[in-house]
Amino acid sequence: MCGRYNVIDDPKIQFLLDILGIHIRAQTRLNIAPGAKGQIVYETSRGRTQEDAIWSLLIERKPDGTGYRPSPKYSTFNARSGSLGSSPLWKKRFHSQRAIIPASGFHEWTGEKGRKQCYNIHPLDSAIAFAGLYELWDFQGEIVPSFTIVTLPPHPRFSHIHPKSIPLMLTPEDFDMWLDPCLTNTDPLQHLLKTQIRQPLVIEPVRTPADLEPIGQGEEIEADE
Repeated sequence: MCGRYNVIDDPKIQFLLDILGIHIRAQTRLNIAPGAKGQIVYETSRGRTQEDAIWSLLIERKPDGTGYRPSPKYSTFNARSGSLGSSPLWKKRFHSQRAIIPASGFHEWTGEKGRKQCYNIHPLDSAIAFAGLYELWDFQGEIVPSFTIVTLPPHPRFSHIHPKSIPLMLTPEDFDMWLDPCLTNTDPLQHLLKTQIRQPLVIEPVRTPADLEPIGQGEEIEADE
């Protein structure tokens, strides 16, 4: 994780945007994949802004010149929390280029190849605020934003869905600190990088990520105490 996510224009996502101080309606996008565009929120000298960005931090111009794509040399749509303070790729951005990625849910698959079941995973009573990092690339005067989503080590109560990681999902009390570009000493952020489930999650089997139609009984994972 995180490999796909969705945004649904509903009261939950709008409430999240209101808390963030963004007064623009979300755009419904049901199956956002790496290389596609998602919307990020970050701090500027003029206040917070929301804009489209390519999901994958390292990007390049497509060979045919029609747009931009993730770098084929490196996988940078996720950033492991354990390397944020040490990797040359993440360290500078972790210190001053942090973003929030609003979402309604994310997708994981379980089962054998050819018989995999897709699950839509979302908080019980709210939208998701993924923690991320961003970059503003300058391609001969064209500024192109990109981003990555921070992931934590696996959680024992989530490992049956994804055994390798779980995304870092922020709660409203974290927003100001995470988005503050002047907070370059990241010590106050370290408690967020510990594996935890901070709000109840619903694990819902769906027909496909393209329509999110529920097809069976889901489960609920309680928040850590």
